[in-house]
Amino acid sequence: MTTVTTVGVVGLGIMGSAISGHLLDAGFDVTGTDVSDDAMREFRGRPAADLATLARESSVVITSLPSAEAALQVCAELASEGLVVVDTSTLSLAVKEKCRALVASAGGELLDCPISGTGAQAKVRDLVVLGSGDEAAFATARPVLEAFARSVRHLGPFGDGTRMKLVANLLVSIHNASTAEAFALGVAAGLDPTVLYETVRDGAGGSVIFDKRGPLMVRRSYKPATARVSMFLKDVALVQELADSVGVRTPVLDATLPLYERAAESGWADADAAALLEVLEEKR
Repeated sequence: MTTVTTVGVVGLGIMGSAISGHLLDAGFDVTGTDVSDDAMREFRGRPAADLATLARESSVVITSLPSAEAALQVCAELASEGLVVVDTSTLSLAVKEKCRALVASAGGELLDCPISGTGAQAKVRDLVVLGSGDEAAFATARPVLEAFARSVRHLGPFGDGTRMKLVANLLVSIHNASTAEAFALGVAAGLDPTVLYETVRDGAGGSVIFDKRGPLMVRRSYKPATARVSMFLKDVALVQELADSVGVRTPVLDATLPLYERAAESGWADADAAALLEVLEEKR
């Protein structure tokens, strides 16, 4: 197994910045890049001159990217023989396979490793890596993954990470909406929001999402987002695409989609998904 000392990070947004910080704290040499000047100013590692240099200097590269277009462009430029690329982005299986082929054409190996957890969880190293792909490459990357995640799982062949992530995101998307609905009902019925939060989380109705988004709803504080409404719109579409491909109906998930769409239309696209509460409280 290769000993990794230098790690490249491509995409220093909510997740990537937290990941790079934990890697630096764990003693890794971290080089990184992002299209955002603000993200680069806040980055504590070594700025990469370009993607080719980042790939050449790194044993493992972590990618955390917002779109299929960005992922395909980055993977096309990460041309380095023997490089292990860990893609943590939430993308379709078709896009992941295209990225894998691009990395393989240069003699590298792409691992499909989406992450379960919010940006707030990333800051405190409370993430789960849903890994899949070549086992030897994964063994090389594991010490890197363990530096920023609470749990690191290898789930099987390439693509199983994304399949598991979409199943998890189905639940998270629904939990966001159910948490907002519970707050809207409780507040309208005269309950104090703080008491509501503390009481529900102590009983059978609580959940990880209730724990994480409930305080944002209590404070009506939706920015900076730990997971944006716009991101969930993208993710719900990916879940529905997977469900259609295997012939499974998702009526509960489908019922939540209009809430996310309404939130985006009302100016909450870049806000945390806790802002669904504002949509549910709109006057009929």
